[in-house]
Amino acid sequence: MAISLFIAQNTLAQAHLLADKANRHGLITGATGTGKTVTLQALAEGFAKLGTPVFLADIKGDLTGICQPGSPSTKMLDLLAQRGMQPREPEGFATTLWDVFGDQGHPVRATVSDFGALLLSRMLQLNETQTGVLHLVFQIADDAGLLLLDLKDLRAMCQHVGDNASQFTTEYGNISAASIGAIVRGLAQLEQQGGDRFFGEPMLNIMDLVQTDTQGRGVINILTADKLMQSPRLYAAFLLWLLSELFETLPEVGDLDRPKLVFFFDEAHLLFADAPKVLVERIELVVRLIRSKGVGVYFVTQNPADIPDSVLGQLGNRIQHALRAYTPRDQKAVAAAASTMRPSPGLDVAAAITELAVGEALVSLLDDQGRPCPTQRMAILPPASQIGPITPAQRQELLAQSLVAGVYEQTLDRESAFEALRGRVARASRPTAPASSSTRGEPTAQQTGGLLDGIGATLGGLVTGGGGRRTSAGEQLFRSAASAVGRELGRQLIRGVLGSLLGGGRR
Repeated sequence: MAISLFIAQNTLAQAHLLADKANRHGLITGATGTGKTVTLQALAEGFAKLGTPVFLADIKGDLTGICQPGSPSTKMLDLLAQRGMQPREPEGFATTLWDVFGDQGHPVRATVSDFGALLLSRMLQLNETQTGVLHLVFQIADDAGLLLLDLKDLRAMCQHVGDNASQFTTEYGNISAASIGAIVRGLAQLEQQGGDRFFGEPMLNIMDLVQTDTQGRGVINILTADKLMQSPRLYAAFLLWLLSELFETLPEVGDLDRPKLVFFFDEAHLLFADAPKVLVERIELVVRLIRSKGVGVYFVTQNPADIPDSVLGQLGNRIQHALRAYTPRDQKAVAAAASTMRPSPGLDVAAAITELAVGEALVSLLDDQGRPCPTQRMAILPPASQIGPITPAQRQELLAQSLVAGVYEQTLDRESAFEALRGRVARASRPTAPASSSTRGEPTAQQTGGLLDGIGATLGGLVTGGGGRRTSAGEQLFRSAASAVGRELGRQLIRGVLGSLLGGGRR
């Protein structure tokens, strides 16, 4: 018998989400206050019970209660009785808290290079020309072997490229000072928004999101996102980066009896708002391909119209909460939402969408053949855990007992592009020593304008000086590989799949 999650019921039937169809992705929609967050919490609990880890963003700050046993209120008990549902046995679930800013959870970081030019361009709101220049900056850094780890590395690289633009014109094309200036200004704004705390090392090991507890239940990873939502582009780009990292890190597994990880993408409309066509195409591609990695992606938003049709068509499991139709525009949105659900005899889907009570939804899940079931009006099963946030004391206790406690709290700042370029400038400002007979007449790296003298400290073996021992390339390669958790940082740097699919990423 197939493993399933019991998620909703009415007087005639129950709705079960088949675990082996959960990686066919899904969509949870509805107006504010109609019960989407409670549905998300109940689904996360169900997947955790199956042994499937979960990642979700806590937009409003009220999902952390999932780690504590619930205590239904009198109002909730009365509502369950009216709907013929029994309250669930209270229980809490293993939870790990994350926070891009490191204030209310374990810090989450990515290197600039791994993040890639495409997502950075979106975050910095660059136009097409400026985006092209940013790609060139990354390419020049790659070709020179300069590591872009944090924002100061990228800032130094942009300054270096701008100051020496004429040297790169022949090989890379024109690089305008105006575009470089726009990128630098964008980086300054991003830093003011706290982006400098996100970029750097140690970078998140994506496998830390795929953990189970001592009972074999999946750990629920919660990203504290109430502050992050004040920078919606950073929020959207961060979750896209996570998705691309999952795609690249996890092996191909085909169809499993249950997902390896379920990824809930709340406020999904932010992904696609003003997104260039090429980015939407890459999101569509990642969503389609990540299924084979055993990852289920569930978009949470107010209206199905927030999701492009090319992505919407890949979301097989649907839960539609109420929408309001106060204006002609609202009525069109309701009709559009109804058209995305499979019709059911005797049910006017469009009318039902406007009549649903809080905690009710129209449900259409995939059957054992992968076909959408007819839409049914049902009551969503309430969570077994606490609805609402935990206390600050409980949060601190949770962080101290976490599986990754102490792993990401201390930042690392190893030698990278900033240090290499600063060292190059320092060497150029020193008085030139008389040339030895063995090197007299040979042009120096400063004279040729090359970058090799600035790479030595990063990759090793490229620059000698002062009579010291020349570090071998093998030693430096070993050090780089160890610090970057086995990532190759040799001839060309690695970055996320959203970059590589554009021709500038992992090689």
